[in-house]
Amino acid sequence: MEMLIAGVLLWSLVHLMKSVTPGLRASIQGAIGEGPHKGLVALMLLLSLALMIFGWRSTPAEFVYDPPTWGRHANMTLMFVAILLLGAAQGASRIRQWIRHPMLTGVLVWAIGHLLANGDNKSLVLFGGLGLWALISIFTISRNEGAWVKPEKIATVGRELLSLVIAAILYAILMFLHPWFAGVPVVAG
Repeated sequence: MEMLIAGVLLWSLVHLMKSVTPGLRASIQGAIGEGPHKGLVALMLLLSLALMIFGWRSTPAEFVYDPPTWGRHANMTLMFVAILLLGAAQGASRIRQWIRHPMLTGVLVWAIGHLLANGDNKSLVLFGGLGLWALISIFTISRNEGAWVKPEKIATVGRELLSLVIAAILYAILMFLHPWFAGVPVVAG
């Protein structure tokens, strides 16, 4: 469990440094240079991912709460929404007219969905921790950016349909691969 907690904390701290402590980030960047700073950040994020993966796999599940009976189905629906939101963050999308931070919102939706489907300790740490990071990031980035200016560029209907098709393909791939990277099948056989 310690590795899992360390991974979630490291991920959160590295990402929050830009929006919570920009002065500290700038001083580190000034001291070691922009290139080495980016490399250090990438290395710390890779380390955090490794800690989360190995921490998840090495922690036995102990149930903390009973998820609702409909939680698994809600999660499957919310996962499609999360993938769509993550995709909307990558370019022009009508979603960006309604949601200021689609990627962080997608992570939050992913976390909520998984908390509805799982009631164990390691799910609470991983999904709860990353959901909390995403929520804090939404507020701190919005505070630093000031008033929201919606993007002027709006995607075409064709681009939006392509986004839906790509999201559906990614959804199917993730459902198929889930047993291998998470150790848990999405649909029981």
